[in-house]
Amino acid sequence: MTKKISSTPPDQPVNAPLWRRLAAMLYDFLLCVAIWLVTGLIYFGILNAVYGSEQMQALSESGALDKDPLLASLLFLATFFFFAYFWRRIGQTLGMQAWRLKVVSTDAGPLRWGQCILRFMGAFLSFFCLGLGYLWMLWDKEGKTWHDRYSLTRVILLPPQNAAKKYGG
Repeated sequence: MTKKISSTPPDQPVNAPLWRRLAAMLYDFLLCVAIWLVTGLIYFGILNAVYGSEQMQALSESGALDKDPLLASLLFLATFFFFAYFWRRIGQTLGMQAWRLKVVSTDAGPLRWGQCILRFMGAFLSFFCLGLGYLWMLWDKEGKTWHDRYSLTRVILLPPQNAAKKYGG
């Protein structure tokens, strides 16, 4: 049996495979659902305090609270700040930590706010184009997704726990 030889030097970080990225996305999605629930609870609690329970009941029954643009904006911003906070702070969301992934800037520095915005918006575009932006990494010479390219970042696979300190993981 022959052993596959990697073209990446042993001390060079390896791009994360698609299946690990998708697994981390599933974990982070579950965390986002919790964030959305808490955000909605706070939002509707404030509305209830401002309008009162009777008027809130009437608004709800009339459908006035359906497709609320303010709530949608708050949920979008809460989701963005969840990702941006972790990307800027340690380069990993909680899902990425579980799957030993880390997002790094191609200039070797921490992610900047502009990179976080481009990465977040690019990930939406990648997803809503039927996932093509994610699948792109399978054909890309550098193994990057659309949002990796837009934001000048890459997602690397961290080594097992005992070697993770070398990469700041």
